[in-house]
Amino acid sequence: MKLGRGSACLFLLATATAQAAPQPDPVRLAGHRAVYDLSLGQSRGTRAVESARGRIVIDFTGDACKGYTMTTRQVTELQSGESGGRTSDLRNTTYESGDGRSFRFKTATLLNGKPTQSVDGTAEIAADGMKIRLKEPKRDQIQGSSAVLFPSHHMRRLVEAARAGETTVSVQIFDGSDDGRKIYDTLAIIGRRSVAPAAGNDRDKPLREGEMASMPRWPVTLSYFTAGEGERTPIYTLSFDLYDNGVSGALRLDYGDFAIAGDLTRLEMLPAAKDCGQ
Repeated sequence: MKLGRGSACLFLLATATAQAAPQPDPVRLAGHRAVYDLSLGQSRGTRAVESARGRIVIDFTGDACKGYTMTTRQVTELQSGESGGRTSDLRNTTYESGDGRSFRFKTATLLNGKPTQSVDGTAEIAADGMKIRLKEPKRDQIQGSSAVLFPSHHMRRLVEAARAGETTVSVQIFDGSDDGRKIYDTLAIIGRRSVAPAAGNDRDKPLREGEMASMPRWPVTLSYFTAGEGERTPIYTLSFDLYDNGVSGALRLDYGDFAIAGDLTRLEMLPAAKDCGQ
């Protein structure tokens, strides 16, 4: 197609402008150690939980070059007049490659001091889908979609969506939880951006200090569903403030009959992640 002189000038100007337009900064998930103290947020239904306490400790390290490693320990004590006391101690370690194509996971759980089945396996995503290979609780192989996201890349996707002003993100997630076989449908609802310090109450004090105090954040409600079609009730819902570097505050885990609130009492930031062109 021949361009007239005026059209050619406009074309060259538009091309130069596009080339000069700054590219958005890549999402860099910050390495950190976070400690959340747990308490009962709400109880409802016929099997009311009367009290809850515990702690979640998360160590998140790595970058887009060498991948992401996360170790989590969650100890939860529940008291109910109907079923008495129950204490769970979950220890989970995962590794996710920087390109989001491979994932390793291992979980051990104590229930009232007694070990339950351990979970140990890997997952790989290729063009023809995802393959989950389990070593424990028994050797097995499960197929999934190649569109599934692992946890760190899902977190990056949420930050990208929040920066872009998107209000919903609907994707499938595999995180190796439960028996290591489940792929979840998820729906995230993202609220309005804020750069003001978190509300000055007794919760999440480390997020009102240093660089975290002025870092952009968005309220997120993330619901997990059993994979399938049709109208469904969430298995559980996770609500939190998502900070631009992937740190979470205002934590709330809703299991239907009861909800647990998490107060971030300690936050240790680790050296900044590399760029790696991602």
